[in-house]
Amino acid sequence: MFIDFEGIDGSGKTTLSNLLATRLRRLGYRVAHAREGGELRSPIARRIRDLTRDSKLLEMSPRTEFFLNLARDAQQLEEVIAPALARGEVCISDRYLYSQLALSGGGRGLSWDSLAPACELASQGLWPDLVILVDVEPELARLRKRLGKNKSERTPDSDSRKGLAGAGLTVRQREAFLDLARRDPARWLIIENNDQPLHVLEQRLVEAVVARLEGRELPAQRVTPPSPTPVQVPATVDDVEEHFFRALDGLEVREPQLAVWLLGGIPGFAAHQRRLGFVERFPGLTVRSLTGLDDEPARALRELLAEVVPQDVAVSLGTHPSPQAMSLRERLYEHAPAEVLSGLKHNDSPEAWVLREHALREGRLGEVLCGLAGVDEEPAWAARELGVRRGLYADVARSLIGVGSPRADALRESLLAHDRLAVLRSIQGLDTPFARELRLALEDKALKLVLRSLTGLTTDESFALRERGAPLTKEALDSLDGLDDPRAWRLREAFVTRWPATVVSSLEGLPLTERAEALVLRALELTSGRLPVLRNAYRIVAAAHAAVLPSERAALLSPGDDAPRPTL
Repeated sequence: MFIDFEGIDGSGKTTLSNLLATRLRRLGYRVAHAREGGELRSPIARRIRDLTRDSKLLEMSPRTEFFLNLARDAQQLEEVIAPALARGEVCISDRYLYSQLALSGGGRGLSWDSLAPACELASQGLWPDLVILVDVEPELARLRKRLGKNKSERTPDSDSRKGLAGAGLTVRQREAFLDLARRDPARWLIIENNDQPLHVLEQRLVEAVVARLEGRELPAQRVTPPSPTPVQVPATVDDVEEHFFRALDGLEVREPQLAVWLLGGIPGFAAHQRRLGFVERFPGLTVRSLTGLDDEPARALRELLAEVVPQDVAVSLGTHPSPQAMSLRERLYEHAPAEVLSGLKHNDSPEAWVLREHALREGRLGEVLCGLAGVDEEPAWAARELGVRRGLYADVARSLIGVGSPRADALRESLLAHDRLAVLRSIQGLDTPFARELRLALEDKALKLVLRSLTGLTTDESFALRERGAPLTKEALDSLDGLDDPRAWRLREAFVTRWPATVVSSLEGLPLTERAEALVLRALELTSGRLPVLRNAYRIVAAAHAAVLPSERAALLSPGDDAPRPTL
């Protein structure tokens, strides 16, 4: 029997497919997994996959990508799947040709009719007996992926080729998968992975698959636990806090690390109390959730954890230039030099240069460059010139973020031949002739980065780009963060149905006016108060409350002499 798992990135299909393989083996079935542990079994297929993921190959067309992915699946079929089935084994695959239909047809917009014959040729008539679609809300999948990237310490600018198109690609893929399932209900099972414990999903999945293996009919196409009690949507913004923490409690049971992650950047007494409850189990994630916060409780928690998780504490400081932050960086440098140096962006203070000069003596030029964003002093230019001579092109480009001088644009021009994506990231918030030209040149190749580079801009060109991008991907709304511009409000209201979580997050830094409250409540209503939108809503509400009553909040948040302290 051939069983295929499908779903968007971050859906949990890899985890569930491996759990199923393990359980079936325990039940006595002979099982081959074509992607055991998340790695393709065919070495040739692995090499093809690396090519299709290489984000520097910007000129690769959707058709070329489709045929390469087709070749990868054909090789897996020839080398792994067909031999396993010939041996009489149950063969499980993590993605098959359906993924190419969903990506190239649904995601990239190629004609389904032109794709189907090529898939048929690649399949040699061999299609799965059972396809399990692990369905998840794209926003939740994105949060899980970001958490995974954080835990694996991958750099935040490590996009794949799919990632360059923006989050809208994932939404379109999900819609395509659901459409494929509707067309062939006898073959497809849908299992939802939004708000149920993993062990419950695993058991339901095993029961459904064993029923099929034993020749019993499956009761329904959708194999999920009974729906929980409907979530009550907040009626006013004052109700958001209660709803958020109730949802967070439920998430903590299922995915405790994600629960910690969702506290990121949220100010206030309630969020701080939750962090204290997590700190012993997840000290690193807990302190990273302080990023963007510089109140007394945040400073106290960093001090407590500085020797336990120094790298995470350094990351949590962000780029805050306060004397307390700089003093802590000096102490953390020995154990977390890369994170400390990265936190010196936009900082040309004498203390920052002492750290940089120390790092340069140690040979840490690349790390120094990554912390020079926004710094336009002569010593910074000397470091950049040295970086170019040593071939550190991506690091040099990162050092130019926030630097909008003609000198900076001339250097960007010379770096284009080495790393266009790093140069594109470096023009965030800039409205120079070079920046405008580069955005137009790469709009159809790296839409996500082009749109994010518009953050803070209110030019006619920037809004024209947003209006073209908004129907395709949420990053057009991301670039509106904190903008109180009539055109920004019109875009938010026009696309709150399509990108509700992003519309809410774009309100950060704005007063919680009647218009803003109406948008928050509309997004919550549209999503039935789902956690990603609820979290963004509470972050906006908590920040607004903290801004209104800073002295009172500080008094509430300051731990008293008798306050319990976590032990580590």
